[in-house]
Amino acid sequence: MRIGLLTTGESRLWCDRLVRGLPQHEFELYAMHHEPGPHPEAGAERAVVAHTAELWAPPEGRARRRPGRRARRRFAEHLGRLMTGVCAADGPAFTDGLHGLAGLARDHGGLGAALRSEPALRVVEAACRVPGVSRTAAAATVADLLAFTDELERALRPLSLDWYESLGAADVCHAAGGGVPALPGLVAKRFFGLPLLVTEYGVPLRAHYLRGPHGPAGRPAVRALLAGFHQRLAAEVYREADLLTPGNAHVRRWQERCGAPRDRQRTVYPGMEADRFATVGEATEQGDPDTVVWVGRAEPAKDLIGLLHAFAEVRRHAPQARLRLFVTGAARAYLADCRSLAAQLFPDEAADAVSAGESPVGFEELGGPEAPTAAEAYGTGRIAVLSSVVEGFPVGLVEAMLSGRATVSTDVGAVREVVGGTGLVVPPRNPKAFADSCLALLKDPERAQRLGAAARARALELFDVEQTVAAFHESYLHLVAHRAPAPAATPFAAPPEARVPGHWTTPTWAAAPEAAV
Repeated sequence: MRIGLLTTGESRLWCDRLVRGLPQHEFELYAMHHEPGPHPEAGAERAVVAHTAELWAPPEGRARRRPGRRARRRFAEHLGRLMTGVCAADGPAFTDGLHGLAGLARDHGGLGAALRSEPALRVVEAACRVPGVSRTAAAATVADLLAFTDELERALRPLSLDWYESLGAADVCHAAGGGVPALPGLVAKRFFGLPLLVTEYGVPLRAHYLRGPHGPAGRPAVRALLAGFHQRLAAEVYREADLLTPGNAHVRRWQERCGAPRDRQRTVYPGMEADRFATVGEATEQGDPDTVVWVGRAEPAKDLIGLLHAFAEVRRHAPQARLRLFVTGAARAYLADCRSLAAQLFPDEAADAVSAGESPVGFEELGGPEAPTAAEAYGTGRIAVLSSVVEGFPVGLVEAMLSGRATVSTDVGAVREVVGGTGLVVPPRNPKAFADSCLALLKDPERAQRLGAAARARALELFDVEQTVAAFHESYLHLVAHRAPAPAATPFAAPPEARVPGHWTTPTWAAAPEAAV
């Protein structure tokens, strides 16, 4: 079976596990990158062919000719319909406009120049001035309209790609993400009837809502218009997808709120390679009982500031406790703030620890001499923590569970669903509750050990990569088996002699001339 796999940079590791786990299928990779830089493709050595699109820059040189007057009029009509859907929450208008623009992009080699033109700006402005739109959108200034039109052009760049003839020849299109990453699959279904499978482990619409007000796109009118666009696009993807595989109940609920049919949803957890954590998870020695471990990217969403305040409370009641932070990547300014706060919260302890060779709070880079792998990082302590205020599917938490560690986590995203009853869950942004839960496990090592064993058993049962791969294999077979057949010729619509070269007298009962081959 031939699978057209739509990927992004964020989904590379997951796609790699899928491609390697299903050698019986042929994967044709279609990777979309929104930022410059080296982008190794997932499982590229096993793919039939890998297509790459650098969407961080406008496509160049694809237009075959300058669109004529009729094409420009059709473009204005389709863009106007799309903007009616954005501003007035009109689903059918958005659908007509989106697929109309896709058809124009196919016929004329792209839409980049048209979407960056002054006529496009006038269409957007006219849609915002129609009576009945929201006050925020109606108050958009020229600068707001320019910023939104620029963002709209970026979002619609997948329509101008030259992938569709190749993608339409696949048996199934699998989009590793909803919203803009699923646009090629949405178009391929409309053009070729290709079954569309959409997998989501996070919610793009939710990520847009949580995006901070930075730059021109952060102004209220621009944010309102972009929210309308992404909401209508999410609803269109969920309505058209033949099968939706949310990665957890949190994502599933978001999809349902956007109109996803329940009968087309099937929860499939992201698979983790449990073998990488077997040595640590099954070891007799369970790490330092006084050490708390955090592993992840140092950024504001992880709330390391709150974690440091919570650990300061822990140190007041358990002076022997240590916190080790293994950083996989960082927003440099935020990491510097965290280091500065740690020095302020533990000045005396840090000074004494320097002479003793041991610090109460340690910032270490994952891959260093003491923790070259995530499994070994979790193995340095007995308790693993997650302090995020925003989280989709907590991959790091699953890794801690596979490592057999008791966990303390904030109740965000899919955390409660992942942990079940095998760890302690506290409200986010509550350092006191977080500290109390950590102290409860530090003072009761036997309970921590029991919870760690239960956590590993739960992770092996629910989050092993083999179960995920098997679930997608079944999904592919289901979609191909239920694919709508291509239109066939009507039996006996033309007499047999109509297929033989030569001049024949057409009897009155024969088919119309256009039916002959």
